[in-house]
Amino acid sequence: MNTKGAIYLTCAILFEVCGSTMLKYSEGFTVLWPSIGVVIGFLTSFTCLGLALKSMSLSTAYAIWSGVGTALTACVGILLFGEQINALKITALLFIIVGVAILNKSNSEQVKTSET
Repeated sequence: MNTKGAIYLTCAILFEVCGSTMLKYSEGFTVLWPSIGVVIGFLTSFTCLGLALKSMSLSTAYAIWSGVGTALTACVGILLFGEQINALKITALLFIIVGVAILNKSNSEQVKTSET
């Protein structure tokens, strides 16, 4: 993964989290501005994800995008919406983060092997 791809992927994750947050605020698309935020957030996220895929494998990019996005969205739910946090939720979030790290590591090992 090159720097440009990582930047696009980071933007894709952040806009996905923003879109998901606005989804909660839109109250089922009954509130105008958060509803517009949903559309902008997800369109921008998918655009950035598509640009990241120019320099990354689909499996790695999608796993990082969905995993990190899920973990950050859970944190937003806890911080902004007062959702409950417990040991099981923390464990699940840690599994997501560890899984993404392992997948990323396996991809970098695969790149090293193909270069030799």
